[in-house]
Amino acid sequence: MFSKFVALVATCFALNAFAIDANKASQAELETVKGIGPGLSGKILKAREAGGFKNWDDFVERVGGVGPGNAARFSQAGLTVSGAAYDGKPVEAKPAKEAKEPKKAKKAEGA
Repeated sequence: MFSKFVALVATCFALNAFAIDANKASQAELETVKGIGPGLSGKILKAREAGGFKNWDDFVERVGGVGPGNAARFSQAGLTVSGAAYDGKPVEAKPAKEAKEPKKAKKAEGA
C-alpha cells in the first residue's frame, strides 16, 4: 500500500500536479521550488507587490537574477506563472542603448 502511495506522489510530481504559481505562492511555498532560496523568493515577492506577473516574459523581466535558463529550470521544478509552464521561447530583449561617443581629451593649454 505504501509503495502505491509513493508511486502516486512521484507521478504527481512528474506531471507538475503540485505546481506553485508565482502570483499566489507564499515565500515558504516559493522556496520549495528547487533553485529558489530566501533571496530569490524575496525578490519575487517584492516584484509582485507592483502587480501580478502577466506571463513568463514579465516574470523574467521584473525579477532580477532570473533569465530564460533559470525560468526553464524553475518551470521544470513546478513553478508556474498565471498557471502556465515556461514555454522555452526566448524572452524579448530590451532595446540596446546607443553607445556614447568617447570624450575627447582636452588639449594641454599653452602648448
